[in-house]
Amino acid sequence: MILEEVLNSYKPISLSEMDGFELMNRIDTKYIFPSKRLPKLLSSISDHYRILEIKEIRDFPYSSTYLDTPNNLFFNQHVRGVSNRYKVRFRVYETTGQSYLEVKLKNVKNRTIKWRIKNNLRNSEPDENALQFLSSYIQDTAYSIEPVLFNRFHRITLVGIHTSERITFDHNIQFSNKQGNLIDLPYLAIAELKREGNSGESPFLSTMKTMMIRCSGFSKYCVGSILLKDIPKSNTIKPKILQLKKIQNENVILTA
Repeated sequence: MILEEVLNSYKPISLSEMDGFELMNRIDTKYIFPSKRLPKLLSSISDHYRILEIKEIRDFPYSSTYLDTPNNLFFNQHVRGVSNRYKVRFRVYETTGQSYLEVKLKNVKNRTIKWRIKNNLRNSEPDENALQFLSSYIQDTAYSIEPVLFNRFHRITLVGIHTSERITFDHNIQFSNKQGNLIDLPYLAIAELKREGNSGESPFLSTMKTMMIRCSGFSKYCVGSILLKDIPKSNTIKPKILQLKKIQNENVILTA
């Protein structure tokens, strides 16, 4: 099954029609699985969702630059499972050329709240407008953060026809850092269900259950940092590395 053919079987939704699906305050549920399973998964739910299409493109290139403090405050918050933890990044939507500075908060109720402004990362440092925006959410920390990790990937975005949900599928994932280190994860796909609450009908969830793909917390920023930096493998980190290895092995079997 070819991914492009599956994507072309979907009814499209335009960027302007997506306004009602931004879900800036939401519940996120993530899944990671072998990329070879992506076409079958998408084919199974094609009757229930529309696909974002821009300039006749349905599988979009994205790039992100993550920022953190010199002592890796945000990374450590995530690894320790701190409530009310933050993530800061610049994201470029390469198809449209738009660039946003985003602050994401995971609060004590396990909701993801996102704020963003249009902004470009120039000369590897946030400009004054960016710093003022960041100061509203991360206070004095805004003036000590710097770019620490770069990420590129492709994203497919679906929205429910009869359900208020948005689903993204990321693949062709790549990480690099300022030291020139680079790693590709062609075997990995990440699905993320975004909706206002945990209840309600979801054809996507039903299909994931049928395919025996279980939800799993996953942060591209943290995983990319772990893979590229010499970070001690704590008990929190080790299971995620083992899970990636298992997915890589399964992808090899599916390819054979």
